[in-house]
Amino acid sequence: MKHLIASIPDIPDLLRLRLAGTLVLGLLVALLAMAGTFRPIDNAAEQLTFSLFERPASGQVQIIEMDAASMAAINRWPWPRDHYARVLEQLDAAGVRSISFDVDFSSSSEPAQDAALGEAISASNAPVALPTFGQSAGFREARQLDALPIAVLREHAHLASVSVAPDPDGFVRRMQLGTVTGSVARPSIAAFVAGRAGSVNQSFPIDFAINPGAIARHSFIAVERGEFDPAGLKGKDVIIGATAIELGDRYAVPHHGVLPGVVIQALAAETLVDAVPIYGSWPAPLLVAALLAFLIGSATGRRVVAVRFALAGCLAALLWLVARLFASTWFEIVPALVLLVLAAGLRLVILTAREAQRQHRIDPESGLPNKLALDTRADTGDQRYFVAAQIDDFDALQLAVGKESFGDLLRRLVERLQVTGCAGSIYRLDNRTLVWSTPLDLAEIEPLLAGLRAVMRSPFEVAGRRLGVALTFGVAPVDLIEAAANAAHAASLAKRSGKPWRLHSADEGETATQQFSLMGELDDALREGHIGVVYQPKLNLVTERIDAVEALVRWNHPVRGMLPPDSFIPLIEEHNRIDDLTIAVLAQALEDMRIWCLRGLVIGVAVNISAGLLASESFANRVLALVSRTGAPAHRLTFEVTESAQFEDTGMAVAMLDRFRESGIRISMDDYGTGQSTLNYLKLLPISELKIDRMFVQHAHIDQGDAMLVRSTVQLAHEMGLKVVAEGIEDAACLAFLRTISCDYAQGYFIGRPLGAQDLADRVAEQSALAA
Repeated sequence: MKHLIASIPDIPDLLRLRLAGTLVLGLLVALLAMAGTFRPIDNAAEQLTFSLFERPASGQVQIIEMDAASMAAINRWPWPRDHYARVLEQLDAAGVRSISFDVDFSSSSEPAQDAALGEAISASNAPVALPTFGQSAGFREARQLDALPIAVLREHAHLASVSVAPDPDGFVRRMQLGTVTGSVARPSIAAFVAGRAGSVNQSFPIDFAINPGAIARHSFIAVERGEFDPAGLKGKDVIIGATAIELGDRYAVPHHGVLPGVVIQALAAETLVDAVPIYGSWPAPLLVAALLAFLIGSATGRRVVAVRFALAGCLAALLWLVARLFASTWFEIVPALVLLVLAAGLRLVILTAREAQRQHRIDPESGLPNKLALDTRADTGDQRYFVAAQIDDFDALQLAVGKESFGDLLRRLVERLQVTGCAGSIYRLDNRTLVWSTPLDLAEIEPLLAGLRAVMRSPFEVAGRRLGVALTFGVAPVDLIEAAANAAHAASLAKRSGKPWRLHSADEGETATQQFSLMGELDDALREGHIGVVYQPKLNLVTERIDAVEALVRWNHPVRGMLPPDSFIPLIEEHNRIDDLTIAVLAQALEDMRIWCLRGLVIGVAVNISAGLLASESFANRVLALVSRTGAPAHRLTFEVTESAQFEDTGMAVAMLDRFRESGIRISMDDYGTGQSTLNYLKLLPISELKIDRMFVQHAHIDQGDAMLVRSTVQLAHEMGLKVVAEGIEDAACLAFLRTISCDYAQGYFIGRPLGAQDLADRVAEQSALAA
């Protein structure tokens, strides 16, 4: 079939596909129809029409019924055949048009009785039909025996078939126009009564929409006795047969339950009064349905599919009824309807899948195409760069607008970008980043970005607010792998450096790769001891001895060597892993402090604590548990908190520092003087020490301004009961100045470079020995 479709010239590929799909569905339904799969449903549909189009009989066919009254009156079985002779004479005298018997006369009775009936048949003016039928020769035998009336009866009679053949489900739905018995073609009683010709074994459907109760019936015994109105039978076709239950000639039929065989014969004759209905089977409706299914398969929307399916179903049903009512052709409609259902269902599945795929490529908040749409876009080949526009202060802007209105702001923003010169589709790469491709070169991109930033200065009106939106841009060549992501990364770097835009360079990708590789190696480094601690000495300017140190983290990478803290600590903080690193440093410092205590060395250790950790209850619990477990003296432990840090929750940070202070841990304010809230922090935080930043200390002995700041800070701290550590000491003159202003501790390369735990212990021990 595929090759057949492919061989049709001048058909587009999509049309070929739809045509092939329709043919495959049609073939599948045809195979099922050939197997009789739909026959029960067709029977049910047919029965429904009998209810919808129920009508009375024409009155032309009437029944002389061998009923219970007749059985009681004659009171013997088989009936003597002179009874049939007298009924025949009465009917002929009444002027009936034809007389048909649905009574078995294939065996002889009393000769006189047989002769009387034969003479009545011979004398009748109306044609008389006697029954003939075939029956099985025995149980489970395929051989058929033909039953014919005895010779004395059939000499002047017509022979007509009364064979009834139920369907496999036991229901009688059809009758044959003729059969062969005794090697002679015989019409059925229905065909004989209606005067219809046809082929042997040609069957026709019985119209059970005809109301069997509307067929006139006359009791056999009443007719025999002349107790009837002859005028009511004049010109009529009568069929004589058994209706008494005890005679057992009864069959199941659609719509009416169980009917006597003679009534079924009468309904079959009534069916043939106007025309001979024929079976059109299922191929013709299926072919029409295939054409309609092809139209359904070309629908571009689910609503269109539903409308076309409804119209196609109605059209198919209408054609089916028209053929049934006006052309006497009974088609099987269910295979056609099944094909329409399958075609509509398949098309709905395809369209739903496409819609789901489309929805996957759309950002739900803004309605913009998303990263998936960007990754699957068609490459036109004329684009040079990706431009990423990153929304500055995204979180604050979203909070100001409200999440329900932020999508509207994004759409308004995109409209302004497109009007300003960003042609083509704009994609939402992530929450804060929009990206698009451009055929412009760099010389044209730079003024475009400057223009975009200028246009953004005009505020947006969203949800009753006037809001300004600032953008930072990144640019990357389209031929790079993950070019859009590189453009977004360039925008992030531009934002960090305070520039309006940045062009991605090749080495930035390698740097980012190395950074993220470090994040993947952090757990292994902590577990395998590659993360170590060194200690920078602090000189006590009162005792002139080293009795305190600052713990500094180092990463001895097995491939890259010793890594400086600035290369990994910011990344670890950004990825919320600083708690694990801090705990590792703290654990090592506490262990080293315990060993120093065993040697009789009194050395305090300061450990840096990120401000972000002061909002973590779990971190505080881990710290206190670790201090308690190691048994190191908590009063020799100092936590240094950077004064310039921004606490996520100041109240929670103060409460946590109070917990540390209550456990004996000292709190130091690091980098004092570089922040915006110095005095406020001095008031709020439970500190016991200030560390003056090196930018003020290293030139204080030669710069009058720095000297005044350092001196006043030391005085202020002492008045508040705080110790002071000055860092950044690099020469003797600076150290001498600190002594003159009564500073408590000095730290810097002039005092000592960072040392390992053992080397530091040896230096302190040597110093103690010299002092002794």
